[in-house]
Amino acid sequence: MRLPMREAIEAIHATASGESAFPESLLVQTDTRAIERGATFLALRGERFDGHAYVEEAFVRGAACAIIDDAAVVPPGRAALVVSDTLRAYLALGRLARSRVKGTVVAVTGSTGKTTTKQFLLALLRGAGIPVAATPENENNEVGVAKFLCGLDDGDARVAIVEMGARKHRDLDVLVEAARPDVGVLTNIGEAHLEIMSSRERIAETKWAVPAGARRAVLNLDDAASVTRAAGLAAPPIWYGIDGERPPHGQRAVVIEADAVWTIAEDGTTETYHIAIGFPGDHNRRNLAGAFAAALLCNATAEALADAVRGLALPHGRYEVIELPDDVRLIFDAYNASLSGTLVTLATFGREEAERRIAVLGSMAELGDEAPTMHHKIGEIAGTRADIVLAGGRYAEDTARGVEAKGGAVVRYASNEDAIAWLRANVRRGDAILLKGSRMYKMEQIAEALGAEVFA
Repeated sequence: MRLPMREAIEAIHATASGESAFPESLLVQTDTRAIERGATFLALRGERFDGHAYVEEAFVRGAACAIIDDAAVVPPGRAALVVSDTLRAYLALGRLARSRVKGTVVAVTGSTGKTTTKQFLLALLRGAGIPVAATPENENNEVGVAKFLCGLDDGDARVAIVEMGARKHRDLDVLVEAARPDVGVLTNIGEAHLEIMSSRERIAETKWAVPAGARRAVLNLDDAASVTRAAGLAAPPIWYGIDGERPPHGQRAVVIEADAVWTIAEDGTTETYHIAIGFPGDHNRRNLAGAFAAALLCNATAEALADAVRGLALPHGRYEVIELPDDVRLIFDAYNASLSGTLVTLATFGREEAERRIAVLGSMAELGDEAPTMHHKIGEIAGTRADIVLAGGRYAEDTARGVEAKGGAVVRYASNEDAIAWLRANVRRGDAILLKGSRMYKMEQIAEALGAEVFA
C-alpha cells in the first residue's frame, strides 16, 4: 500500500532531512535485495543486523527515500525521514495502513494452536468464497505484523487475518494497537514462554490484549482463563468447543463433534451441519471450531463453511503423517512444543493403530523453574501412550523418570545421532514413530535421516 506522505510523517513523528524531493506517497520496504524503484527503505535494527548499513545500497537500487533513526547514514542530497525508533515507526505505518482497509481484520493468538487456527480460518473463508489474506507462517511479531498491514491494498475489502505471537510480557499491546482487530481469537492461555514472562498471570495479561482489544472476541470453552475473564469484555464473545461443551446461558457458540458442527444462538436455538474432517486430534477439532466461529463473524454462512471443512489439512509440522517403507508411519509434530501441546499430541498418538508406538521426545523450552516437573508429567503420560519412549534434550532425565514411574519402557538419548542410530537398529514393520520437541532440538534431522521430507 502506498501511504500519503503527509499522513505518514504525522504518524511516525518524523523530521524531514535531505535536499532531494520527497515522493508524494510511501511504499515502505525493508529488504534492499528486492526494493522497488521509488520505494521508501525503512532501516530496521535487530540483534544480528542493522538496516542502517544498507541505506546507501537502497538508494543505489532505486529507493526514493529512507526512514532511519541516524541521519548520518544518509548519502548527501538524499531524502530521508528521521525517527526515534524505526521499529515503532514501522508499526505506526502499519496502523496508518490499517485505517485505510475496509475489510474485516481478525487477530489470532494463543499459547498453542494459533497458527493452525489461522490456517483453518484462511482455508474456510477461501472455501466459502470470501476474499482473504493472512500473515505468512512465523511472521507474527512486530516486524511481521507491520509488514503484513503495509502490504495490504488501499481500500482492501478482503478479510485480513493477523497472527500475533508474544515472547515477553505485554508484547501484544503494540500489535493490537496497530491492527485494531474487528475479531479477536484467543485459542488458550498456557505455559509457553513461562520462563521469560515469569508467571501464568503475566502470560494471561499478555494474551488477553487480543480479545479485549477487538470488537468481538472468539473464546475457547475449555480455557479457564478465558472463562474467568470473559465477563469483562465490552461485548459477549462467541464461544467454541467440542463434543458436549456448551456456552454460558444467552451466549453464542460453535461446537464441533466427530462429523457435525453445531451453531448455538443467543436464545439457545441450534442448527446442525454435517462435516467431514480429514485430520486427527481433539485439539485440532477445537482449533477448527475456533476458526469456524471466527469465520461466521466474517459474514460467511455456516452452510458454506461446513462444505469447506472437507478440504482442510493441518499445516506442515503439526501432526504431519509420513508413510515410510515397511509400513512404518512417522508422525512429525515438532513445529514447537509446550506442556499442553505435547499432552494433546500424545493423546492423539496413543490412538494410532500400530504394532508399536515409539515416541521420540526432545525437551520443551522456556518453561522456567517448573520445567523439570512439566517434563516428568510428559514422561508419565508418554509412558501410558507409547510402547517405547526415547527421551532427549536438556530435561531428558526428568522425562525418563516420568516414564519409569508409570512402568513404561524408556531409552535415553544424548543427541539426535544417538536417536537415529537406535531407530535404525530397532524399528520394525508396522511401527508408528512420533517426533515431538522444541524447535531448538531440530527434530527434523531425525525425520530426514529416516527418509522423510518435512518442513521444519
